[in-house]
Amino acid sequence: MKKIILGVLLIIGNSMAIELGKMPSSVSIDGKNGGKVDGTPWSSKMLRGKVYIVFYVDPDKKDLNEDLSNALKKRHFNRKKYGSIAIINLAATWMPNVLIASKLKSKQKKFPDTIYVKDKKKVLVDKWQLADDNSDILIFNKRGKLIYKKFGKVGRKEIPAVLKLIEKHL
Repeated sequence: MKKIILGVLLIIGNSMAIELGKMPSSVSIDGKNGGKVDGTPWSSKMLRGKVYIVFYVDPDKKDLNEDLSNALKKRHFNRKKYGSIAIINLAATWMPNVLIASKLKSKQKKFPDTIYVKDKKKVLVDKWQLADDNSDILIFNKRGKLIYKKFGKVGRKEIPAVLKLIEKHL
């Protein structure tokens, strides 16, 4: 009986995991769970109409994918066709949320085209089974389907392929 229950739980868990070529389950981050820097809710339903890159980041790993961030900035993709979202996993760090929130507000002013989101309760770790305590990269096509995922560092040799993938789907 234990094996049957464990099997069912694994199937249910895997069905919630974010998969390439599929639209992820709908998720909202708001209220006690966090939300956008301006206090409004964030919903995964907004991942449509443009190619979106999502950085889901533990603040302690914020520099892990800096090479990819710099390469994206240099490309100057058309913001009518491309969007970027930085979701900060606040529950993954020892740093005080107040300090991080202050830094995010200043980043939002400096980079107004990027949407900054606070995830206070590891919502995406639980709902999409993203890697915790890491820097995760997700890219969605215009229809909201996942076309790329990487948990951890995107290597320098991988960056040109990531840029070409974005370009192809614009």
